[in-house]
Parts: sequence; structure tokens; C-alpha cells
Amino acid sequence: MKKEERQKVILEYLSKEHRLTLTELSAYLNVSEDTVRRDVKELSDQGLLKAVRGGAVAPSPIPLHFRKREKHDLENKKIIAEKAISFLKDGQVVFIDGGTTSLALVASFPYDLKITVITNSFPVAALVEDLPNIELIFAGGKMCKTSFTTASIETIDFFRNFRADICILGLCSIHHERGVTGILYDDSQIKKNMIQNSNFVIALGSAEKIDTAESYFVCPLRDINVLVTNISPDDETFQSYKKSGVTIV
Repeated sequence: MKKEERQKVILEYLSKEHRLTLTELSAYLNVSEDTVRRDVKELSDQGLLKAVRGGAVAPSPIPLHFRKREKHDLENKKIIAEKAISFLKDGQVVFIDGGTTSLALVASFPYDLKITVITNSFPVAALVEDLPNIELIFAGGKMCKTSFTTASIETIDFFRNFRADICILGLCSIHHERGVTGILYDDSQIKKNMIQNSNFVIALGSAEKIDTAESYFVCPLRDINVLVTNISPDDETFQSYKKSGVTIV
């Protein structure tokens, strides 16, 4: 089998299984592990998958631009928002990032909820504006037009001035070995800083983001307290996450 054919098979296999090991791929293709390791590296360099220790995982399937993401997977975002809302209580100081699942959570806020929201997301700020009992503190800085957030050194410095009770983190990718990762460098740095300055971290992510990985590291799995998703917490996918101390909702 030619290299191009092997690599096509690898991508098709990964699209179905979401992850693979070099050992199983070697047996599947009937070639050496060194051969599949080279194939995986080439595909990783092209951004078509993410090489991990002993294998590969799929990249996040979500669109990059906010306008496309806000219309993506709406029903599952509503399910996640309904599960996550129970963690918010009056009097809390809450970091909220620029993820569209985080935005879906804000859209579900009760009218009488009394919390302080600290965010760098313009869409989140626009929703909070209509809620009379929520105090809004906005993180300034240079605007990223891909994510509709501020994302600069000024933004990072801003979040260092607070210690939030809860951080609401919209996931791009999460993997049981690689942790939380993101597509955009600046956005990933903002998320990292929010996590470091929070007492409790709630990650929001649909099933399609589980066991995927991107280029920019946000945090290890142990930094996530709760993972809220749209599928059953008893799904076997979450075994590795639970072993790392993550509560699945």
C-alpha cells in the first residue's frame, strides 16, 4: 500500500474511532510501527490529526470563527447549560470565557441570579447587560475578531487582579493524557490564567470534543473539577477522566 493510501486509511480510521495507537494501526495496515509513526507525524504536521504518546487523536471538529460556532450543535449546548446552571449560586464571583457553550449557559441564567461576572467576551457581556442583578466586570485589551473576545497581555494582567469562586470554561478540546488544549494561542493563554486564578473550574464540552487535542496547552486534566457534557456520566469514555479526579456531569 502506498503512503498516500495508508494515510487516507489512517484518517478514515481516526474519524470513526477518534483515537488510535501505533500498535493497533500497525496491525490494521500490516506494516511496521516505524512506518505508521512516520505517517502519523506527517499527518500531524499537516494539522490533520494530533500525535500523542504511542498514537494519535483527532483534532477538534468545531469551526474556528465565532459566527460559525454559535450556530453549531445548539441542542447539545442547551443540554450542557441546563446541567451546569445548578453550580451557580448568589454571591459568587464567576469568570466566564468566550466559548459559545459558555454563552449558552449565560443565556439560561435566571433573571434574579445575583452574581458578579468577569469576562473578556463581548457576546457574554451583551447578554449580562439585560440581567439587573448581575454585576459585570469586563476585561479590556485588544479584540480578537475570530473569537469576539479581548486577548492580549492587558487581558491576562486584568484577570490576575481577581480570585474567582468559579471559572466557566468552554472547551475546544480535552484529552485524558494531553489535558485541555486550544486552537488559538492568545485565547489559550487567557483560559490558562482564568483557571490559575479560580477556586473551582467547570469545563463545558459536548461529546465531540472529548479525546481530541489541539496545539496550544491550557491545563492538565487535574485542574478541572467538573466536566459537564451532553452524554451520560456513566459512558465508558470517561473512565480515564474520573481516575484523574474529574467529576463528570
